[in-house]
Amino acid sequence: MKKAGKLDHTFNLRASDAAFSGAVDAAMLYQESAKKAGIKIKVVREPSDGYWNNVWTKKPWSACYWSGRPTEDMMFSVAYADGAPWNDTRWSNDKFNKLLKEARAELDQAKRRQMYVEMQSLVRDDGGAVVPMFNQIVEAHNNKLEHGPISAHMEMDGHKNTERWWFGA
Repeated sequence: MKKAGKLDHTFNLRASDAAFSGAVDAAMLYQESAKKAGIKIKVVREPSDGYWNNVWTKKPWSACYWSGRPTEDMMFSVAYADGAPWNDTRWSNDKFNKLLKEARAELDQAKRRQMYVEMQSLVRDDGGAVVPMFNQIVEAHNNKLEHGPISAHMEMDGHKNTERWWFGA
């Protein structure tokens, strides 16, 4: 609804530091930024305990954190494909879903890349996700730590560093 050129509606943005460290503060910054455009956002601080089971994908518009995935197909399949359990906006786009299936079978790398570019454009232009930032992750260790091959799936060796790293001599 519009009233005198402004939205006459308040949107609830649910956040908890369970989503990521600083999620509630980030939601409040987003609230302040949206206010300048006349968009009213109420930050609803949700408890950390049970956030992933009771809020994320259960209540409209909640904070979450997506780490990178090794391939475009994996990211699109878990977060944006129709029917994916982690499709937190419940977004569905027939063209996107058709391209996703076709890209999996496409052997021409240039053609497959263009298909993923088109899918990204569809997510950007038609999807329901609000992405206010991309987090830069920097990891480091010293020569006292030893490990085997490091996973490219998520930070800290795929969150397995406590299992697969050790202190050397």
